Amino acid sequence: MASQMSILIRTRALLRNTTYPNLKSASISTSSVLSQEPQLAESTQPSPLPPNPATGSPLYNENWRNPVQNSATEATQSLVPLDFLKHSPNSRIIAMSQMVDGQALMNVFADLMTSQKWSDMKQLFELWVRSLDKNGKPNKPDVGLYNHYLRANLMMGGTAADLLDLVAQMEEFAILPNTASFNLVLKAMYQAKETKAAEKLLQRMLQTGKESLPDDESYALLIGMLFLTEQIDAALKYIDMTLKSGYMLNMREFSDCVRSCVNKGRLDALLSIIEKCKTMDQNKALCPPWNLCNFIAEVAMQEDNSKLVFYSLEFMARWIARGEIARPPVLLSADEGLVVSVLGTAARTYNQTLLDASWAILIRSLRKQRSPNPETFLGKIYAHASLGDLQRAFSTLREFETAYGNPIEDVELFSPFTSLYPLVMACCKNGFETLDSVYFQLENLSRADPPYKSVAALNCVILGCANIWDLDRAYQTFEAIGASFGLTPDIHSYNALMYAFGKLKKTFEASRVFEHLVTLGVKPNAMSYSLLVDAHLINQDQKAALSIIDDMITAGFVPSRETLKKVRRRCMREMDDESDDRVEAFAKKFMIRMATEKRRNMLFSLQYSTNYA
Repeated sequence: MASQMSILIRTRALLRNTTYPNLKSASISTSSVLSQEPQLAESTQPSPLPPNPATGSPLYNENWRNPVQNSATEATQSLVPLDFLKHSPNSRIIAMSQMVDGQALMNVFADLMTSQKWSDMKQLFELWVRSLDKNGKPNKPDVGLYNHYLRANLMMGGTAADLLDLVAQMEEFAILPNTASFNLVLKAMYQAKETKAAEKLLQRMLQTGKESLPDDESYALLIGMLFLTEQIDAALKYIDMTLKSGYMLNMREFSDCVRSCVNKGRLDALLSIIEKCKTMDQNKALCPPWNLCNFIAEVAMQEDNSKLVFYSLEFMARWIARGEIARPPVLLSADEGLVVSVLGTAARTYNQTLLDASWAILIRSLRKQRSPNPETFLGKIYAHASLGDLQRAFSTLREFETAYGNPIEDVELFSPFTSLYPLVMACCKNGFETLDSVYFQLENLSRADPPYKSVAALNCVILGCANIWDLDRAYQTFEAIGASFGLTPDIHSYNALMYAFGKLKKTFEASRVFEHLVTLGVKPNAMSYSLLVDAHLINQDQKAALSIIDDMITAGFVPSRETLKKVRRRCMREMDDESDDRVEAFAKKFMIRMATEKRRNMLFSLQYSTNYA
């Protein structure tokens, strides 16, 4: 028994020295037996709470809220092994490439793209394809993963040639490139402006399978590249292909197309593209910027392209409507001077639709704050007169008189010799037939409810009768102003009657009209004296014409350059040097530069002969 106890004691000492060398020996106590089970020492500090999700979890070294946070305190609280965190980034990428599958790698790529760590993304993919999956086979990427790899190379400055080589290597993984793969190559070509290579690549996409057909992004990259290099014809070709394929045209490329076509004068091509876009639901909402709309209108008006002007106004109307419904509202207004020019274009091109659109956008721009300017009313009258729509022309004249005729702020605004002369020409276009029709309509309107009576409209009829050498109709219309319409003739009425008499060489009657208006207290204007001068010149009486010019200067008016040239021409033909000297004196007094008559005199010195016939 003693020998067995000694063996047990030696065995326990050996275990204690080999297994627990630092454990000190203690004597056996005489107290009650204690439990020999190992127990944890009591900690005086409480266990920490789990990490706050809002501040980023320490379970990951790179977090979406704080990707650079990597302090020693967080490292001690992480559940990731400390040895893994102490490794270099390359080591971590190597370890990660051996732990994730394809779906997990896609999620990792999403995080790396968010933080724009393209180098890590490229390295991780290259290591992952060399690793084995859980079945012991090499990892095989799909086209989506490979496109992420292509994007990483593109963002790291890879050239188009490098990306094409990588696309060729997709065959090694038994995958085919799709449209997104080629679009990444096109982006590299876009950065280098390799237009020829891009066109060839797009043709390759068209010839390959359905998965790699070009989409709207493919066309947009190529079109933008061509516009940057000013290859407008090629760009227009691919825009047409885009529209025929049914894709939506990018707003940026559409604006570049508009700007390039306008700058290069390709207005017909631009008009064709706009019309094609308007026929497609996905492209009919395209609208260039506001300033570009004004630029289109100005260039199109210079070329009298009424359709393109109309489309520019339509784009401007869209911007105005968008601004009115915006919060806060943005009140855009079309320039009234631009509208006046558009009215002139509508008159020259005989476009009623453009006329109505220009007036509608002006009224919407003014927002009932004020009336249009007189020049705008005159432009509309001219446009209606050019179109032969006399009814709407006189209706516009009525609006014009309502806005500016009571009282008349400027007498010349309603002069049939200047501002309303296009309406006069429209009234006498078909001779007395049109003049009688206008007169009877005005007579009917004078009996309407409410009645419309206008001296300015009747003055246009009087001058129109004078233009067709019909003195009787002119005189009857003049008398009807007071007898039938109950109005008082103004200075323009008398001037039109004087013009009718003077045109038929009735100088005496014209002088009687002038004397009559003076006795009535009507103040003659410069046109009155000029018409009386013309009446004397028709009768080859240059001395009487000079006498009227003296009266004109006495009344405070300055003779025009055209009037002095007419008098000088008559003096030269009558060989009246004395009167010619007086004309030169008037020209020097009022600093009027009189041009020479050399070119005109050449017509009188021509010798016609049949020798060379």
